[in-house]
Amino acid sequence: MAPGLIEQLSVVVPALNEAARIAGALAALAPLRRRGHEVVVVDGGSTDGTAALAREGSDVVLVSAPGRALQMNAGARAARGAVLVFLHADTRLPPQADELILSSRALWGRFDVAIEGRHPMLPVIAALMSLRSRLTGIATGDQAIFVRREAFEGFPEIALMEDVAFSRQMKRRARPACLRSRVRTSGRRWESRGVLRTIVLMWRLRLLYFLGARPEDLARIYRQ
Repeated sequence: MAPGLIEQLSVVVPALNEAARIAGALAALAPLRRRGHEVVVVDGGSTDGTAALAREGSDVVLVSAPGRALQMNAGARAARGAVLVFLHADTRLPPQADELILSSRALWGRFDVAIEGRHPMLPVIAALMSLRSRLTGIATGDQAIFVRREAFEGFPEIALMEDVAFSRQMKRRARPACLRSRVRTSGRRWESRGVLRTIVLMWRLRLLYFLGARPEDLARIYRQ
């Protein structure tokens, strides 16, 4: 542990066929590792060599069954840090994320978000995502959810909406820390599918979920 470091973060990165992005994702986390934090990559059975590429820039590389919740839970079990940070491979933390998280002294929380891309609607979408999260206390995976180890009971191992289900569980214990510093996440999903189409899809999925639809059915709609 680095001199003067009080607590360690464990950054858990679930990945599946991210060979084109994993090296950049881990390079962005190198300053955290130099400050004594750890990075755990959990590969969901990639066929493009993601796991091998992840070994150089991480402390632990695991292979698990595919599924973001399954992978994040596997990473949490292997992690050693006092605070767990769940980070998508296409999302970047702000430079002083460790200081921001630890100084919040929160049981759990998330960051505001910026979506990178060319479409002029992406900054608006990001601002609305952050505002919605602040008002509802529901965090999404794109916002780098963090939680103290002693409070973590695992993500519900469902096919989709594990972040929403986790937030609903955690809200019963405490409101999240809504850090205004922004993580930067890729707009590839929005731009490849069409921004307006993706907005409609995500709202449809959320509505169906809150109305009781099965996550397996929602996952099939998402993949269409």
